[in-house]
Amino acid sequence: MTISVVPLSGALGAEIKGVDLRAPQDAAAVAAIREAFDRNVVVVFRDQHLSEDDQLRVAGYLGKVALRRRPASGRDPGGQWDTPFMLVTNIVEDGKPIGVFGDGEMWFHHDTSYYPEPHRATFLYAMKLPSCGGNTCFSNMYKAYENIPPALRARLEGGKVLQVHDYKRRERLDLDKIDLNTVRHHAQPIFITHPATGRKALYVSRLMSARIEGFARDESEAMLAELFEISEDAAIVYEHAWRLGDLVIWDNFASIHARKDFPREEPRLMRRLTIEGQAMRF
Repeated sequence: MTISVVPLSGALGAEIKGVDLRAPQDAAAVAAIREAFDRNVVVVFRDQHLSEDDQLRVAGYLGKVALRRRPASGRDPGGQWDTPFMLVTNIVEDGKPIGVFGDGEMWFHHDTSYYPEPHRATFLYAMKLPSCGGNTCFSNMYKAYENIPPALRARLEGGKVLQVHDYKRRERLDLDKIDLNTVRHHAQPIFITHPATGRKALYVSRLMSARIEGFARDESEAMLAELFEISEDAAIVYEHAWRLGDLVIWDNFASIHARKDFPREEPRLMRRLTIEGQAMRF
């Protein structure tokens, strides 16, 4: 079957058709998938029936599969450790969540931006879905960078932003109320050069970017607020409506993503993998 790549929006995203990911892909197919991924930032495979081994093999086409790490705080938000898989779900068994980030809306963020070497890509596979809601929105951070006013871009060029993960989902970080020693955090370039494409991208998010280094608090907050608005502009966002069997792969360096709310009483189960990345560079 011939592989085809069909754009999903003018902002970013493409559906890759003509591929059954249960079967190992030859070198030409893998090259086509990689090229579509680098060009479109988000790629979607519909109507897949994937085992864990299948999903692992697909992730391996794009990089080295990463393991799920324990939180620095020692808290246990659910699921298993020392495994490449994370279940993103609201399902509770025997009074304990079987996964993480189960319910409700989640603001825009990069996955693992608080690691010294953030993960390059995320692979999310839909196994159970609610009757409505739970869509995932993806924003193109190449375009966000291009949309920053020149004066602000010049002011922030070469600067860093503190990225923090404290397990909040829809609340801005307050550094006066958090002990950074208890959570994962890392200062990253505000503007990164993508290691695969060489393009510049904005690397901030409303959920995890806490402070721009080298500026007073009010200046940092004002500039971050402007960057958040630019990064969440509807003109550069693709909203994905999930179907069972969807495998969605997104570039964590060139996009941010957010989840919309859904009925809390209905099960939602997604199986997640990531691949390792590298230190961000200016």
